[in-house]
Amino acid sequence: MSRVWIYLFSALCALVLPGVHQVEGIEVLTSSELEAVNGTDVRLKCTFKSTHPLSEESVSVSWSFRPLGKTSEESIFLYHGHAYPPQDGKFKDHAVWSGNVMKGDASITLQNVQSSFNGTYSCQVRNTPDFQGFAGEISLRVVQKVSFSEIGILAIAVGGSIGVVLLILIIYIVVRVFRRRDDDMDVEMEDHKSKDQVL
Repeated sequence: MSRVWIYLFSALCALVLPGVHQVEGIEVLTSSELEAVNGTDVRLKCTFKSTHPLSEESVSVSWSFRPLGKTSEESIFLYHGHAYPPQDGKFKDHAVWSGNVMKGDASITLQNVQSSFNGTYSCQVRNTPDFQGFAGEISLRVVQKVSFSEIGILAIAVGGSIGVVLLILIIYIVVRVFRRRDDDMDVEMEDHKSKDQVL
């Protein structure tokens, strides 16, 4: 009876293990957070590793966007053999392909980012026969431009503070030097007086 179980177990392993070995997940890597200045371009970097050979026909990439405070996602970019940028919506003329699937790069670039682009971006990669692993997610925060006048005010404030500290330090050193010189002269005068009294 135990031999029968050994044969059955061996046969089951021979059937199941090759299938498990051949189908593996794709590892998708992204940075967790990004910050971009309103009106600039930002690259949403997404790289992947697959256990199977890569080809333009077998690899497909999809990007989706979830706005801040929302639970639903919208598809914003597809790549399968060539790029399929959005034809309408807020990402039209903003999302462009900047990856290279043959090098494991599924990145896109958002051009002229707007404050409405704040949210979470998901990168999903498939390479048949690998199954989909976890999607890479990037949280993008778009900040307002700092105008020149604000930068100038900040530079003046920092520079002025450093200048005041240096001025106080120089005055302190000069006063110490003159006090030491006066103390040395007083000691010298007392030495001369005491010598004169002794003579």
